[in-house]
Amino acid sequence: MLAAVAPWKHAVVLVVAIAGGFVNAIAGGGSLLTFPTLVWVGVAPVAASATNTVGLWPGSLGGVVGFRRHLPERSVIMLLAVPSLAGGILGAVLLLHTPQRIFEGLAPVLVLLATLLLAVQEPLSGLLRQRSSLVGQRTAGFATAAVVFQFVVGVYGGFFGAGIGIMMLAALAVLGLTDIHQMNGLKNLLAIAINGVAAVYFVLRGAVLWADVALMAAGSIAGGLGGAALAQRLGRRLVRHAVVAIGVIASLSLLLKFLG
Repeated sequence: MLAAVAPWKHAVVLVVAIAGGFVNAIAGGGSLLTFPTLVWVGVAPVAASATNTVGLWPGSLGGVVGFRRHLPERSVIMLLAVPSLAGGILGAVLLLHTPQRIFEGLAPVLVLLATLLLAVQEPLSGLLRQRSSLVGQRTAGFATAAVVFQFVVGVYGGFFGAGIGIMMLAALAVLGLTDIHQMNGLKNLLAIAINGVAAVYFVLRGAVLWADVALMAAGSIAGGLGGAALAQRLGRRLVRHAVVAIGVIASLSLLLKFLG
């Protein structure tokens, strides 16, 4: 699918993609910047969600490489990889089969949900690490619950994607993982799987705007590199608060756009 927006708007997409990659490297939540921007410049919401998934996917690879030494045993990876892939493809199919007007109404809710998840990520992560030792026995019941929950996360991720990180941390805590580096490494790997399988489906269905995908991929990688360099200067909390504020504004803006 060829780009459907005016050339000057691509500059806006590039700048926001750089900001999105920067935010993802420090605190997460870059999609709260990039998805609303695509909608604001005139991309239909369904195409915006698909394009956003494909465009930001390359920038997320660095997170996997950075935590590769902390990944858990292969059995845990496989246990959650299968429902991740299955949920991701189902969510992607649901997105492209959702009527445009319905998704326009869902978009403000999804952005607000992702914003709330980002807002509670830090305290919830701490709580999960404390409680994980209490439920850390990998019984069949806990494993089944984690697999089912991860499948739901995969469906949501393939459908929209923003905010899946904190959801996955909850599933990993149920399985008994307590090492935050190990949890982040596995979370990043599963996110790559969910978004990757969804991205392949979107590409095969011709649902993405390639000019914007190229700009977002380049921008998110550049922003990610810059984010890593400046992370200690700015701090995660400041960036997270800023993105939460932007997310709230974005959800209200999308709601007004839908109602108007």
